[in-house]
Amino acid sequence: MPSEYEIVTHGQNWTTRPNRNSVFEQNPSSAPNLWFQTYRDNTALQADDWERFRDPDQYTYRMYVNAQAEAESRVHGILEQYAALGADSTLAPGWVETLATVYTPSRYPVHGFQQIEAYIGYLAPTSYVTNTAGLSTADFLRRVTTIAYRTRGLQQAQPNSGIGTDRERQLWETHTDWQPTRKAVETALATYDWGEAFTALNLVLLPTLDDVLTRQFGEIARDNGDELAWLLQGFLDHDNQRRNRWSKALAAFAIGQRPATAKAIAKWVAKWSPIADAAAHGIATMLAATPEHPRDADDVSAAARRTREAFVDELLEPAEGASVP
Repeated sequence: MPSEYEIVTHGQNWTTRPNRNSVFEQNPSSAPNLWFQTYRDNTALQADDWERFRDPDQYTYRMYVNAQAEAESRVHGILEQYAALGADSTLAPGWVETLATVYTPSRYPVHGFQQIEAYIGYLAPTSYVTNTAGLSTADFLRRVTTIAYRTRGLQQAQPNSGIGTDRERQLWETHTDWQPTRKAVETALATYDWGEAFTALNLVLLPTLDDVLTRQFGEIARDNGDELAWLLQGFLDHDNQRRNRWSKALAAFAIGQRPATAKAIAKWVAKWSPIADAAAHGIATMLAATPEHPRDADDVSAAARRTREAFVDELLEPAEGASVP
C-alpha cells in the first residue's frame, strides 16, 4: 500500500509524462524542448528509474508546513525575547562590524542559492526530486527572511553601523573577500546542466559554505557574546541537514542504479571544490578580521573543506574506476 507521501508525490512532474516526444506540446525542436533535452535528458547524472527515488524524510507539503510553522514560532520567540532585552545594543563594536560585513550581506548569496535550487527542482526528472528541491527552495526563502528580520533589529539597535543600508550591497559587489563567493554563486546560476548544477550546489558549495556561514559563524558569534546569532544559526541548520540528507540519498541512488555516474559526479566535484574553497576562505578572512574574539581564517576554511570531503567521499569511493556512460 502506498504511503501518503507516495500518493501525493508520485507521477506529479508533468515534464516527464510517458509516451510523449517532447516535454512541451510544441515542435520538439523548439527552444524549451531543446533546453530540457540538452540539460536534463542528456546530463551525465542518470538513473534507470528516477521514480524509485525517495526522500529520506518523506516530506509532503502538509508535513513541511506544519514542521516549519513550529520552527518559525521558535525563531520569532527568541527574536522577540532578545529584542525586549535590548541585546543588540550591547554587542561589542568589532562584532557589530563583523555582522555588518559578513552576516547581513549574506542574504545576497543565500538568495542566489535559492534561485539555483529552484532551477534544480524545475528541471528534475521526477516529482520526488521536484518536491524535495522545492521545499529546500522554501528553506532558503526562510533563511533570507530571518537574515532580513535580524538586519532590521540590528539597524535599529546600531543606527551608525551601516547595517540595513546600501553598504551591504556594495560590500557584496566590491569587497575583496566576498568576490570568490559571488563568483561561485554567479557561475552556478549560469550552470544549466541539471546534474552539474545539483552537484555544484548541493554536494559542493552548500556543504562547504554552510559550514562557515551557519555552523562556524554561530560558534564565533557565541564567542563574541551574540547568543541570538548562535541560536538562529542552530535553528536554520536543521534545514541544511535535511537538504543534505536528500541530496546525499539522490547521489547514492543514481550511483546505485548506474555506478558509472560516480565518475561524472567526481569530475564535477573536482571542478567545483576549488571554487568552494576560495569562497570559504574569503568569508573566513572576514571572520578573522574584525571580531573581538576571531578565529584563524586558515582553520575556518580547512574545517569547511573537511566537512565537504566527509560528505562526498563515501559516495564516490565505492564506485571508483567506473566510466561515464
